[in-house]
Amino acid sequence: MSEIQTKFAAKIAAIPYWYHKIELPYDLITPGWAPLNPHAYRLPAKLEGARVLDVGAWDGYWTFESLKRGAREVVAIDDFSDNVGLNVAREDKWKTFDLCREIFGYDEARCSRQEMSVYDVSPESLGTFDIVLFFGTLYHLRHPLLALDKLAAVCTGRIIVESAVIDDFSAYKGGIGHGYGQDHVMEFYPDAQFANNQSNWWAPTTTCMAHMLRAAGFTDVTAWKLMEKPQSNPQCRGFASGLKA
Repeated sequence: MSEIQTKFAAKIAAIPYWYHKIELPYDLITPGWAPLNPHAYRLPAKLEGARVLDVGAWDGYWTFESLKRGAREVVAIDDFSDNVGLNVAREDKWKTFDLCREIFGYDEARCSRQEMSVYDVSPESLGTFDIVLFFGTLYHLRHPLLALDKLAAVCTGRIIVESAVIDDFSAYKGGIGHGYGQDHVMEFYPDAQFANNQSNWWAPTTTCMAHMLRAAGFTDVTAWKLMEKPQSNPQCRGFASGLKA
């Protein structure tokens, strides 16, 4: 192991919790667990020249994946409100992101980040984006449709949304195998009913999520699940994507 590899490996190991499993230079990989299946997100293989917004970036998996695919600039935002139901301390906030950015060698002009609520996103604050990535965030929001309206205002191309979904799961009807299928519904969690996480407020069906995108002004909307027959709550994830008219 080279000196620089040893140095960065020690820095990665010193951080107690990683959410994302990120393949880094120097044959290093962060010890996270998400995403379960990167291919399911259907991020375009080529993003040359694209300006990308990564909402709820956390360690930055999708920020760095977009840059690997040729994005000219990625802006990452996060408000650090989610502790994944494990009381994960996030006092250091951007520590994991900054370490990965250092290892990749990206500068702030091409790969910037800021603490920001999705409700504060606007063309005036951030400009506009060719691609908006909204992964693992929708179900943490008290006002999910407002968030989609905010993102629609800065999106000039495609949005891709990923969320916990209730096609195959219900916190109120008996858990896995007792979901809502293709019904146009969302469940509301005023306490910690979903995954014992008080930052989980809503979960829609994929059908509902697709129509939320339509309501926010997106067209050519498609929706799909992470897997057709999930066996556990963490596998109950869905996607929706659309184009800004």
